[in-house]
Amino acid sequence: MSREPPPPGEEEATGGGEGRPGAGAGAGEGGCYLALCARPVHFEKANPVNCVFFDEANKQVFAVRSGGATGVVVKGLEDRNPISFRMEDKGEVKCIKFSLGNKILAVQRTLKSVDFLNFIPDSPQLEYTQECKTKNANILGFCWTSSTEIVFITDQGIEFYQVLPEKRSLKLLKNQSINVNWYMYCPESSVILLSTTVLGNVLQPFYFKSGTMSKLSKFEIELPAAPKSSKLSLSERDIAMATIYGQLYVLYLRHHSRTSNSTGAEVVLYHLPREGSCKKTHILKLNRTGKFALNVVDNLVVVHHQDTETSVIFDIKLKGEFDGSTTIHQFVLPPRSIQPYQIPVAGPASVTSQSPVLCKLYSSSWIVFQPDIIISASEGYLWSLQVKLEPVVNLLLDKGKLMDFLLQRKECKMVILSVCSQMLTEPERRSLSVIATVFDKLNHEYKKYLEAEQSYTMVVEAGLSRSNPLLKRPVRTQAVIDQSDMYTHVLSVFTEKKEAPHKFTIAVLMEYIRSLNQFQIAVQHYLYELVIKTLVQHNLFYMLHQFLQYHVLSDSKPLACLLLSLESIYPPAHQLSLDMLKRLSTANDEIVEVLLSKHQVLAALRFIRGIGGHDSISARKFLDAAKQAEDDMLFYTIFRFFEQRNQRLRGNPSFTPGEHCEEHVTFFKQVFGEQALMKPTTF
Repeated sequence: MSREPPPPGEEEATGGGEGRPGAGAGAGEGGCYLALCARPVHFEKANPVNCVFFDEANKQVFAVRSGGATGVVVKGLEDRNPISFRMEDKGEVKCIKFSLGNKILAVQRTLKSVDFLNFIPDSPQLEYTQECKTKNANILGFCWTSSTEIVFITDQGIEFYQVLPEKRSLKLLKNQSINVNWYMYCPESSVILLSTTVLGNVLQPFYFKSGTMSKLSKFEIELPAAPKSSKLSLSERDIAMATIYGQLYVLYLRHHSRTSNSTGAEVVLYHLPREGSCKKTHILKLNRTGKFALNVVDNLVVVHHQDTETSVIFDIKLKGEFDGSTTIHQFVLPPRSIQPYQIPVAGPASVTSQSPVLCKLYSSSWIVFQPDIIISASEGYLWSLQVKLEPVVNLLLDKGKLMDFLLQRKECKMVILSVCSQMLTEPERRSLSVIATVFDKLNHEYKKYLEAEQSYTMVVEAGLSRSNPLLKRPVRTQAVIDQSDMYTHVLSVFTEKKEAPHKFTIAVLMEYIRSLNQFQIAVQHYLYELVIKTLVQHNLFYMLHQFLQYHVLSDSKPLACLLLSLESIYPPAHQLSLDMLKRLSTANDEIVEVLLSKHQVLAALRFIRGIGGHDSISARKFLDAAKQAEDDMLFYTIFRFFEQRNQRLRGNPSFTPGEHCEEHVTFFKQVFGEQALMKPTTF
């Protein structure tokens, strides 16, 4: 397997010393939290005729047969349709990559030049060549930084070119002389890292963006001990570059700690900002020696250990020990193997009756690329590595730490909601203090999002967004667990089960409301409704009265309507409801509308009588609402009330044409008979 082009297995970081005895114990136990993707890229295995290359920028594998003469097949994880073509065999291919967008192919066959071929419709399939400008320099490799910009890295510096496909030529934009031992490219951040000086531990980064090349601050990697001889001491296989939590880091695999009392290797993270100096910020303790390889998945640093065939993960957002300049981290979870992977058997169904073959994990033919790529050259597979969150729940028992971990992961929402449900029910039920901690962590994230959304809205409404084109609407990640999520997936299900003691149930609901209030998040009325319904189910009316009296449950119209509906089982609820509507400064006719919309027709009538407005209200409005309720006795009661009102006001129970109640009179006669109509009373 080659990457500009190291010999087989070279990508794996090797280290001194053997793995500790028994270090792999328990590796095969349940709870594998890492897995290879289900749909890998399958390519022709590397062999004497077929050379395989990987392009980190496009995440593509190139299988080049006979120098391209008998075919080149290009496959990527994203593009399901492989690109196939032939090219003239002009010697051994050292490096081959498409530009971003697959429009121009670049092939390096010699140490002095790179050949180009346009893949643009109606463009002639003629190669054109660019030699490196520096005399006596050898090209170590090249990187595409855009669809038409390319960088040659030589042992004497870098050359930045613009490719002009229609002219079939290149234009030098900038070059820089510097002695180079090896280089590394991070396509996500468009940064090339050059190893310079005799020892190789002074690293010089360059940043590329739309035709410009910027030299960033160079920095020195602290070697484990003073080298005994002046030869290259920092190998490219011990360095990786990756974006973690939006920041670019250089990861250095140090096989022996600088402190003599510490055994085992460690990964040292250097933060590489766009401006300012590069600083050592984190140390990840591996507590073992041997062969390692690094990946970064979902902002987690994954360290694979070949000797024990296990991997560990580190999260630099979690708390570690701070020594004044760097934070020292232990791995988050116990070492586990990647989940066993079955290689699907290809061929017709009649042949594939044999069982699938288990893939050899942590094989010496594995090569890792950043951030999350694993390639098995011997089996012809390319996978992306994935983190599985469900097994983490049972491995990280501290619920607070578990939440801190889950809230940083991309696909976390359903796992978090599942954890919340588990901690409320047996046998996983947790104490109220643990539940409160979890609620506070969730609402902290929720509040951050609400504030960002509010700030964005204010800027847009103030018309300032035009002057700030970089302003973007805040992204709602899966870590934002809002009240409707908690209500739908956790709290309403929990109260319906009725498994827990009612005191615990109410305490949990009030704890969630307390947390929302603490973060100054407006509590949605349906949460209060859930509290009231739970109190009513257990006949805890005294507690309901206290909650309302001391404004533990905030006033709202839906809540007032719910209280009105409770009047039949708790008579004081009627007055509590009206008091609430009054506090909300609700107009009387609006209160009536609210009640009628909730089919609280009798409650609306009582309210209107209570304020002395029953002589002027519309009979039709109340009869409409009563009919919609589909309750014949309710309709009878309301109809009779208005007949009596008519009799009292006009001396006749009949409705006047202006009241438009004809259809209701007809309906009344259909259901109860004409004889049920009230007769005029004469004195």
